[in-house]
Amino acid sequence: PRDPDGICACIRRLAHRARAIEVVKLPDSLGSLSGAGFTPRVIDGDRPDGPPPSAAQPVSASSFDVPMMGRIAAGVPIEAISTMTQSVAVPGGMISGSGEHYALEVQGDSMIDAGINDGDVVIIRETSVADDGDIVVALVEDHEATLKKFRRHGSSVALEAANPAYETRVLPSDKVKVQGRLGGLIRTY
Repeated sequence: PRDPDGICACIRRLAHRARAIEVVKLPDSLGSLSGAGFTPRVIDGDRPDGPPPSAAQPVSASSFDVPMMGRIAAGVPIEAISTMTQSVAVPGGMISGSGEHYALEVQGDSMIDAGINDGDVVIIRETSVADDGDIVVALVEDHEATLKKFRRHGSSVALEAANPAYETRVLPSDKVKVQGRLGGLIRTY
């Protein structure tokens, strides 16, 4: 078959299927191979034919239940919350290293340039230490929790937002306690 421009149409895109094509005609240079046993075939992908599994199904071996501990401020610090409200199924790849993990819902927009939006769920690995540049849950003056980039400046700690609308907070290191490091993010639409 030829298209309106007179060019041989050897493949055709299959409608309503992602990245799917059909070989309509072999190029003339391969035409002699069709008598030699060559037949085009469809390669099935790894997607199941049935509907996606229900959210009510049990957590598989490759995912873990992580406790949802409330909300974390990505903006103005909010009162620290430490009550489990529910659990979240998290892919095993987000569970990094040793230590306990927990989930927090992000409230605010101070980390949008780091790809963390209001309403996202962050997966945090519990730790009390952080390296410069890590995104951490920081407890400020033992009662305000915030999600920020961590940087040391001599005897002070800078908590940096990833949004130019927010200023960096520089505090004495004894006023800031690291509660955990960002391990992953879950976003629902």
